[in-house]
Amino acid sequence: MIKKLFAVVLLVLAGFQVTAANSPAKREFRGAWISTVFNSIYKDMSPEQWRNFMIQELDTLKSLGFNAVLFQVRPESDAFYISQIEPWSRWLTGTQGQAPDPLFDPMEFMIEACHERAMEFHAWINPFRVNANSNNKLVENHRYYSKRYLYLSYGKSQYLNPGIAENHTYVCNIIADIVNRYDIDAIHFDDYFYPYPIKGMNFPDNESFKKYGMPNGYEVSDKDKWRRDNINAFVKAVHDTIKAIKPWVRFGISPFGIYRNKGEWPEGGSATNGLSSYNDLYADVLYWIHEGWLDYVIPQIYWEIGHEAADYSTLVHWWAKQDLGKTHLYIGQDVNRSLNQIRLKWAEADKEPNISGHCYWSADMILANKGNFQNKLRIHHKHPAIIPTHTEIDSIKPYMAYNLQFDMMGEAPTLTWDTSDEPQVLDKAFAFVVYGFLPEEEPDLSRADRILGVTSEKRMVLPKGIDALCLYYVVTVTDRLHNESKPSPMGHFDEDYDYDPASY
Repeated sequence: MIKKLFAVVLLVLAGFQVTAANSPAKREFRGAWISTVFNSIYKDMSPEQWRNFMIQELDTLKSLGFNAVLFQVRPESDAFYISQIEPWSRWLTGTQGQAPDPLFDPMEFMIEACHERAMEFHAWINPFRVNANSNNKLVENHRYYSKRYLYLSYGKSQYLNPGIAENHTYVCNIIADIVNRYDIDAIHFDDYFYPYPIKGMNFPDNESFKKYGMPNGYEVSDKDKWRRDNINAFVKAVHDTIKAIKPWVRFGISPFGIYRNKGEWPEGGSATNGLSSYNDLYADVLYWIHEGWLDYVIPQIYWEIGHEAADYSTLVHWWAKQDLGKTHLYIGQDVNRSLNQIRLKWAEADKEPNISGHCYWSADMILANKGNFQNKLRIHHKHPAIIPTHTEIDSIKPYMAYNLQFDMMGEAPTLTWDTSDEPQVLDKAFAFVVYGFLPEEEPDLSRADRILGVTSEKRMVLPKGIDALCLYYVVTVTDRLHNESKPSPMGHFDEDYDYDPASY
């Protein structure tokens, strides 16, 4: 037994050779977008098949180290949830307005499934798109038919007119409904505000500009400024709507990766030459950040390192050098365009302390595992990570865990613990972080390499390859905004227990 235990200790030491100085970042946002628009596979699934499909997707993402899911709940002024305001999405059942049979609530299911896996759920909303293809008929009771003056057609698509304040109020009411009724962690927008320009075709909002812009002091030459002001007012209204209901629910936006080119803005633009969020989509992202309306921003820097018009490295460092205030900066990655460069892209981002995570387009691409992308993620996400906390919203630490116990009755050793039952939402336990330390080590919670797992349960089966006899364990509690408690009293297996680690 002594020889065997000595060999096991050597194995444990080999797995714990990372030092505090080179330990990886403990806090990192690791998100994945799950798109529903244009996802035609759902309509052929029964509700049970859909739930099983999503469980498999979430399990895979969790196993790859992800801690957040951005799920598209409103792709086309419709709903992937039970709504009294907008119709069921055609992308869920195949027909707009048709409920799933038997009835269930996809968003409610996804929230519970994410939280069970200690992952955040961000409700992803497209604010102004109504119909991505005019060949798709809108359901008969759609708001479009009774209030056509609020809508515009552009190319083959239909949109809520961003220049009419009534539409701002309408979308805010939808967001208020979601925030009130669902236990979400964030409201998320992607890069669609005014639609992407179609060559040779002007967006048809002249009448709106004459009616709402010019009487309020805008000159003919101010139309672009008017459009930006419309979106500014809308973003502020969304922020205020969310925070008035649940201040802990965050608001994040994933803009087009180029804010402004240097040719458009010599004083501060990026050394790029492409479409820009500011000039072409009328999205003044830096203004929103400076006003404090965004909790996080995820610029979509999908291009390759060395791209002639929009070099990834140039844009990553440009965003990181901006005055972000309290807004968190994560980098939007395109999986297909990063198959051969993702390690280099991670390395570029790691040079910037202002960058605290990544989000990947898309979960479907990750599941497809083209270019063995999953293995690259497993290596990069070798250790679990905690989402960066928003201390400006809440900085109070939750109470610590206590009463660590070891259950040896199952097939594998299991650690259990207790926590207090907190009445306040912000103080309730969101997840538990389990650390394993060698006997001679102090419990240094900055050591990401000592994290064995993050779970939503008050128990954890200890990972294979970690001998339960050789480590001391610490559990911490993280709350809704990922503030971390003080460490629990250290727990250790009975040294006289004759346990064979090869048995599990």
